[in-house]
Amino acid sequence: MTDVAATDPSVPALARLTVLAGPTAVGKGTVVAELRRRHPNLFVSISATTRQPRPGEVDGVHYHFVSDEDFDSLVASGQMLEWALVHGVHRYGTPRGPVQDRLNAGCPALLEIDLAGARQVRRAMPEARLVFLAPPSWDELVRRLIGRGTEDAQERERRLTTARTELDAAGEFDHVVINDTVASATAELERLMGLSS
Repeated sequence: MTDVAATDPSVPALARLTVLAGPTAVGKGTVVAELRRRHPNLFVSISATTRQPRPGEVDGVHYHFVSDEDFDSLVASGQMLEWALVHGVHRYGTPRGPVQDRLNAGCPALLEIDLAGARQVRRAMPEARLVFLAPPSWDELVRRLIGRGTEDAQERERRLTTARTELDAAGEFDHVVINDTVASATAELERLMGLSS
């Protein structure tokens, strides 16, 4: 595990991109929501997607909803920092421009993405800080996934199979944060990002 910016004085601590990834149901969204509550001006990238909005989702707030043709154009022109086909149906990705604008302004930026996206960001921006959010135990991860009640048994099993692969990749990240409580995980992420609490 290397932390390029920790040893490179030309990369300001606060102007770094932090990538948060981890397995399903580990609590990434909950930790990011708490971080945003504590730091309302923190830039958290909004993903682009080719899927249709779900009830209550707002374009430009939850996602940037784009057509397949527009997504193709973003990819072809190099405007996506990372992207992936999810569940073989819809594409999701991180627009490069808003992230780069924040970093150029000397402001920290946060991405909440999956393992494949984190790997793409590592290749595109080796100076990015990759943080893996891990559960306190496998049993706790299973409990959280079942407790959500949003997946049927087959989908839960698929997600848990993927989670095992993701957990095995934790060593690829610069830092591992255990999400035993939202407060402690958020505090550790704040510390890593150089944010005052």
